[in-house]
Amino acid sequence: MAQHKLSLEALDVMNDCVLRIVDTSVYSTIVPVDCPILEITLPGFKYSIQFGETTTPAIAPGFMLNLTACDLELQFDNCGSAFSAFPDGIYVIKYSVAPNDQVYVEYNHLRITQALLKYEKILCDIDVAACEPTKEIAKKLEELRKIKMYLEAAKAKVETCHEPKKGMQLYTYAMKLLGKFTCDSCY
Repeated sequence: MAQHKLSLEALDVMNDCVLRIVDTSVYSTIVPVDCPILEITLPGFKYSIQFGETTTPAIAPGFMLNLTACDLELQFDNCGSAFSAFPDGIYVIKYSVAPNDQVYVEYNHLRITQALLKYEKILCDIDVAACEPTKEIAKKLEELRKIKMYLEAAKAKVETCHEPKKGMQLYTYAMKLLGKFTCDSCY
């Protein structure tokens, strides 16, 4: 029996005011693609924002979206001229086509853009040269590698292992460790 193979990618982007979602589905040429619906639930929210064929932005097979805080109703003022950053956390993303209750995919996406921006700023602040680092710099680099691994493990726990609580614990721990580098948590 012919059917669609629905698939989405929520890409990790370093632009903190963009949530990028790409339709990577394979559509059957025999079965029509009707009533596409994209639903996004933001971290800490109970309801989703829905997009379809008649919304802005419109959803059609092969869509590629760069969503802003205005699109997802996190920002209401100065849309198009000022862009609010998205928070890190778990975004629940569901995509369906008719019959929508039977043909769908749903993903948990752990956004870590804010963490990665902080991580890269710390790397910029470390005086690394194209030679063997001093013991102090080597220790900092090793600690940063460990933090990056915690972030990767957090994403895996949320997105692949379907253990969102464990993933968020790892993310929170990684952010605490990053905070020690920038003295966010210094007393």
